[in-house]
Amino acid sequence: MEPDISVICDKNKITDKGCQGAPDWIIEIVSPSSKQMDYYKKLFQYRTAGVREYWVVDPDREIVTVYNFGQDSMEEYPFGAEVPVGIYDGFSICVSL
Repeated sequence: MEPDISVICDKNKITDKGCQGAPDWIIEIVSPSSKQMDYYKKLFQYRTAGVREYWVVDPDREIVTVYNFGQDSMEEYPFGAEVPVGIYDGFSICVSL
């Protein structure tokens, strides 16, 4: 799997070959051809691999779906809203077109 955006907090996981182990936070930008993959297959694989937080940004629906695996929660936010980053206290991102 190659995520659109990944955040790796432990620099020891980064090698010449890429990330060894799970990134802490992954963001996927949905396209019409990738919906099934992003919402189902990648969701399962990232959760199983140990990713702490997974965002699915859907430009067609203008929704950000946040899966916080550490808290076993899922939230949806409309574009334009401040989306809290669960792995960083006090940090949020506003996603818009």
